[in-house]
Amino acid sequence: MVMENLGSSLRDTLKKIARANRIDEKTLNEVVKDIQRALLSADVNVALVQQLSKRIKDRALKEELSGKLNPRQHVINIVYQELVALLGEPISVPLTRHTVIMVGLQGSGKTTTTAKLARFFQKKGLKAAVICADTYRPGAYDQLSQLCERIGVAFYGEPENKNAVEITTRGLIELKRYDVILVDTAGRHALETDLVLEMKAINETAKADQRFLVLDSGIGQQASEQAKAFNEAIGLTGVVVTKLDGTAKGGGALSAVAEVGTGIAFIGTGETIDDFEKFEPDRFISRLLGMGDVKTLVEMIEEEPPIEMEEAEAMLKGEFTLKDMYKQMDAIRKMGPLTKIVQMLPLGSLGVEIPDGALQSTKETLERFKVVMDSMTDEELDHPRIIRSSRIKRIARGSGVTSDYVRELLKYHKTMQRAMKGVRSQKEMQKFLRKQSLK
Repeated sequence: MVMENLGSSLRDTLKKIARANRIDEKTLNEVVKDIQRALLSADVNVALVQQLSKRIKDRALKEELSGKLNPRQHVINIVYQELVALLGEPISVPLTRHTVIMVGLQGSGKTTTTAKLARFFQKKGLKAAVICADTYRPGAYDQLSQLCERIGVAFYGEPENKNAVEITTRGLIELKRYDVILVDTAGRHALETDLVLEMKAINETAKADQRFLVLDSGIGQQASEQAKAFNEAIGLTGVVVTKLDGTAKGGGALSAVAEVGTGIAFIGTGETIDDFEKFEPDRFISRLLGMGDVKTLVEMIEEEPPIEMEEAEAMLKGEFTLKDMYKQMDAIRKMGPLTKIVQMLPLGSLGVEIPDGALQSTKETLERFKVVMDSMTDEELDHPRIIRSSRIKRIARGSGVTSDYVRELLKYHKTMQRAMKGVRSQKEMQKFLRKQSLK
C-alpha cells in the first residue's frame, strides 16, 4: 500500500481520538505529538510539521463545533483538513493539445514515468507521443522506445545524435499531429551548468505548456532543495513523485511542493505501467487515514473495457460460463494488486483491518483457478456441466493440482452462476454493468 508506515501511524492516532473519553488540551497535546512523530519519521520537513501541529491545536481549541459533529469527529476533521492543506492545491492537467517536458535527477524514475504519463493520456482518449532527448544515459533510448512500443505510443529519437535540442526540434515536427507530446530530458547528477543550459534550451524550443519535475519518494530532505533549483531554472508547473508504493517514506518529496509553491501533479504507486495516478490531495489523505478512495476506484473500473450487452444478458439468465468467470478474474488482475484495491475501500474508518496474508491468499487462489481453466477445452469452458470424474482427473493432471481443487473451482463457479440468476431488474442490470470489473 502507498506509504503504509505513515498511514498506519496516522490511523492509530485517529483511533486514539475516537476512543478518547474527552477532548481536552492534554489529549490534544498527545495527539499532536503522535502526528509529529509520524510525519517526521516519513521525512516531512521539521518546520512544516511544527506549523501543521500549531494549526491543528489552535483550531481544535478555538473553533466551534460545526454541523452535527461531536468533539472527536471535529478534531479528526481538522487533522484531515490540515494534512490535505499540507500537500497543496491539486494541479490541473489539461486533456487538450499540449507539450510536456520531464526533468529530474538521475535515478528518479523519470524515463519510466514519462511512459506512464503517456499511458495516462492515452487512456483518457488522447493521442500521445514521446521524444527521447536524453543523450547522456546509455540505454535511455532503448528503454523508452521499448516502453512506448509496449503501450502503443508514438516515439521519436536519434540514438547517434548527442544534441538534445536538435532531437527535440525535429521530434516536434515529426510528431506534430499528436495531441500530447512528452519530452524526456537527461537526468542530472546535480544541476551542472551545461545541463541547466540544455534544459532551458529544450524548454524554449518545445514551448512547453507543462514542466514536470520527477522526484524519487526516497530522496528525503533534499527534495525541497532540488525542487527549488529546478523551479528557478525553468519554472515548474508540477511535481511527479515516484516509488510511493510499500513502505516508502515519501514525506520529503510530498512536502517539498509546499515550499516551492507548485503542486503534485501525479504519483507513481508501483512498478507496472498503469501504477500511476493523478494526484488529488484529499483522496490521498483519505487513503492514508483509512477512509477509502471510492472515486479513484470507480475511475479504475470505468477504464476497463465493458462487457458486451449480449454477454451480460446471457449471464443474467444463468448462462454464466467458466469463460465468463475467467474474464472477471482477468479484469481484477488488470486493476492491480488486491492490496491496492482494498486501500481504496473505507475499511480503516470502520475499524476493519485486512492482513496482507489474507489478500495474498485470495490473489493466489484466483491465479491458480486461471491455471486450472487454462487446462480445459473450449467445450468445457462453455459447458461446465459436462465436466465429470474422468475430465476432472485430466484437468488436475494438466494444471498440477488435485482433483479436489478442480471440484472447488467448479463449486465456486456454481456459486457465481446462482448470484447471476438473482440479478433481475433493469436497475440491477445497470449496477451490474457498472460494477462488473469487481465481480
